Amino acid sequence: MHKKMLMRALPTAILGLTAGSSFAAGFQLLEQNVSGLGNSYAGSAAVAEDASTVFFNPAGMAYLQAGQKSFVVGLNAIKPTSKFSNGASTPALLTLPGTTQPLGGNGGDAGDVGYVPNTYLVIPINQIISFGLGISAPFGLKTEYDSTWIGRFQAIKSDVKTINVNPSLSWKVNDAVALGFGVDYQKLKGEFTSAANYAAAILNVAFVPQASGGLGIPFPVGIASANGLAAAAGEGTAKITGDDTAWGYNFGAIFKISEATRLGISYRSAIKYHLTGTADFSRLPATSATNGTVNAILSSPTSAARGGAIFADIKLPDTFIISNLTHLNDKWDMLGDISWTGWSKIPTLAFQYANNGSTVSSTKEDWRDTWRVALGGTYKYTDSVKWRFGLAYDQSPVKDTYRTPRLPDNNRTWISIGAQYALTKTSALDWGYAHLFVKDAPINNNATNANAYALLNGTYKDSVDIFGVQYAMSF
Repeated sequence: MHKKMLMRALPTAILGLTAGSSFAAGFQLLEQNVSGLGNSYAGSAAVAEDASTVFFNPAGMAYLQAGQKSFVVGLNAIKPTSKFSNGASTPALLTLPGTTQPLGGNGGDAGDVGYVPNTYLVIPINQIISFGLGISAPFGLKTEYDSTWIGRFQAIKSDVKTINVNPSLSWKVNDAVALGFGVDYQKLKGEFTSAANYAAAILNVAFVPQASGGLGIPFPVGIASANGLAAAAGEGTAKITGDDTAWGYNFGAIFKISEATRLGISYRSAIKYHLTGTADFSRLPATSATNGTVNAILSSPTSAARGGAIFADIKLPDTFIISNLTHLNDKWDMLGDISWTGWSKIPTLAFQYANNGSTVSSTKEDWRDTWRVALGGTYKYTDSVKWRFGLAYDQSPVKDTYRTPRLPDNNRTWISIGAQYALTKTSALDWGYAHLFVKDAPINNNATNANAYALLNGTYKDSVDIFGVQYAMSF
């Protein structure tokens, strides 16, 4: 009964807790278990140590304890630090010929503590086939700045959450080969907020002739009138939300090269989403005719700030992993990992109005495909205690030219340590810790229009700390 209740509750819990995440390159979450954290997730597709192999390589279910069910529940607490230092940023336009909005501060620490839970269950059907179920969060992101910071017109809050339900099967072909396949039902939910430079929007409209502008609003075309309305408009807030569910798949194989060596390969497919949601923009209080005119212009049918139903198409990347596990002796196992992630599937992040397809916002990302390399070791200290060590290099998909404040990512190096303590012959407790050294990230971004969005110029200093605890049992 308790296990059934847990399995029902975990999807909601995972979707709620993954805010504040994004700790592999891009916004991918490697933290799908804790037993691999101490090894920097080296050997992830070959280890098959517990039920979390459902995520990393479903073929690994064939290597779990024969005839017994396996269960894992884990939680990673992740604390990123992301601090911007101003270089030569410039403020956004307020009125003509050159009055500007307040520049603002550095935004504080955009990182926050995130919690990534996961759970897995494996049930043998017979001697060669096993069924597995995993519930986890493979992608997540949250950055949030002070609302008055320099880059507020480009980003204040960015929050992406996912939950993945992953039933799978393994087939033990023979003593040397095991295969696995799974399907993925995934939910994606996003929220993006920023300040909106209404003054720049008003000035842009003011100098478009009525006949071609098509606003249908009496608008005196003159600098004095335009500046008066722009000053009154100032800035407001914008919020875009959207969600969708979609399907994907994953498969893998493990080859027993010798009694001491296993090779694992696994693949997780890309998943395509059609997000639907709303764009909401604040409005001035109805206290004057000037405010009424500003609100009418911003709410007009051709205004990007009019608000309403929106959509966005995005494809989350596929991942391919090759892993190695080698038993050196009775004490030491050595682990290796090379993985590829297809981030180039995200060239832009564009939100469009549902009624006519016009653009709410569009950000050029131009991300690149990435590689990750990891090495790890596990030392059997006693029959009850194992120590884990790991080192990894994780390439970022973000190019310097297109770095944005929503994800000021850069290449990172992992150093990790962990341990396992066998509570009984059929249960174990794992913990792990990793520190990620992130390369300083320069930014020089005006979101295609410095007058409207300001120029954000400077450097990000980032780092990440991860701590996880996991309980595993067989029964």
